[in-house]
Amino acid sequence: MRSFSPSSLRVFRNSHLKASTYQYGQKHARNFGPSSVRAYANSKSASINSTNVIDHQYDALVVGAGGAGLRAALGLAQSGLQTACLTKLFPTWSHTVAAQGGINAALGNMQDDDWRWHMYDTVKGSDWLGDQDAIHYMCKEAPRAILELEAYGMPFSRTAEGKIYQ
Repeated sequence: MRSFSPSSLRVFRNSHLKASTYQYGQKHARNFGPSSVRAYANSKSASINSTNVIDHQYDALVVGAGGAGLRAALGLAQSGLQTACLTKLFPTWSHTVAAQGGINAALGNMQDDDWRWHMYDTVKGSDWLGDQDAIHYMCKEAPRAILELEAYGMPFSRTAEGKIYQ
């Protein structure tokens, strides 16, 4: 098991956080589960000069909670690793769901589409400099991965008909 040094992984409770951040944390702490998060959200006793540090040990640390980060953390946890996922934003504000214009994949839910057309557009958009093997894999697997994220509850942008916006 890999041990992270105390300076590399800490949970801080500081009173100098903005009031809106503190209130948001209090309101939604129940969604996270770990008691350390609830303790953070309910703490009112910390002062600017005092910092409470809670050290943790994990087998894996994922930085970022967009679609890729959450899926990586889920895969690591399912394989039996003690996993932490760090984000500076609430997960539903992370990039995958905050991006304007939907998500790119050949879902075929709005018009005829094919992963090969998506691949061609991606290769062409990279001025033929992109790794075409990686682009091939990404475009072919993207529809399955997006539907999997949707099944886990990822709140994608939707059309008026309720389909994932592309």
